[in-house]
Amino acid sequence: MSLRSPGWLLLLLPLAALIVAYALVQRRRGRYAVRFTNLDLLDKVAPRRPGRRRHLPALAFCATLGLLVVGFARPTTDVQVPRERATIVVAFDVSVSMEATDIAPNRFEAARDAALAFVDRLPARFNAGLVPFSGSASVAVAPTTDRDVLRNAIERLETGEGTAIGDAVVAARDAIRALDEQAETAPPPAHVVLLSDGSNTMGRPVEAAAEAAAADSVPVSTIAYGTQEGTITLSTGDTVQVPADGPALERLARTTGGDFHEAATGEELQDVYEDIGSSVGHRTEEREIWQWFVAAGLITALAAAAMSLLWFSRLP
Repeated sequence: MSLRSPGWLLLLLPLAALIVAYALVQRRRGRYAVRFTNLDLLDKVAPRRPGRRRHLPALAFCATLGLLVVGFARPTTDVQVPRERATIVVAFDVSVSMEATDIAPNRFEAARDAALAFVDRLPARFNAGLVPFSGSASVAVAPTTDRDVLRNAIERLETGEGTAIGDAVVAARDAIRALDEQAETAPPPAHVVLLSDGSNTMGRPVEAAAEAAAADSVPVSTIAYGTQEGTITLSTGDTVQVPADGPALERLARTTGGDFHEAATGEELQDVYEDIGSSVGHRTEEREIWQWFVAAGLITALAAAAMSLLWFSRLP
């Protein structure tokens, strides 16, 4: 919690002086009572008091003043606010290397299942889009809140030749730019989640794409998927290794302000998606909460009045 007008807290000094004065008065009253030595007569002429309870109205009154002073200081706190224009674009590698079976049943099916689960966990008001890429990249689903359309598109994905990571980043950025009429002047809070198991082999260089995304303040979180031992068998019968290019994906994430992850199993990929989903789910805003302190002050004032009426038949 922070205060926007902390100068008002100086009013707590008179309040502290009032509390000290009250304590001194009560101490003097105690001494006076002890000097009255005829206790039988004192019991007859002095009404019975509620003992220590008599201090409660005064304490409630002081608490009221303290809460009102803090309210005047305009306290604020950070709150998590849903991003109603939030946009998530999933850039999904569908190159033939995703058919490698180092992850059961293969990389492609495990990644597709993880992407579907990720989409299902996104808040309903989030816009979500899909950019599959192999030798080229295109927007299969423009950012939308229709989860059925997105799920169907993910389920229909098929693999192809080549890996155009740079083109996928630019296509995702363009999809975010086209979200609505406000997007050009007031870009929505957006994030790209790019999964790839290979290196950039076609299209735009990854470095140029990263600079384009960074210029538009679009973070790209990357996932290097697969193990170093992954292989595929080509149509010629040759077997080739298909490791993910972790360093390139890490540079892409770092340049755009995103996060880099590595996943070597289907379970790890699920965990990565969960982590990304939670990190882009809300934005933090500072909100004033002085109303809470004023309300608490009014409640304590009412409590002080009730106790005083009950025990002394008067208001404090």
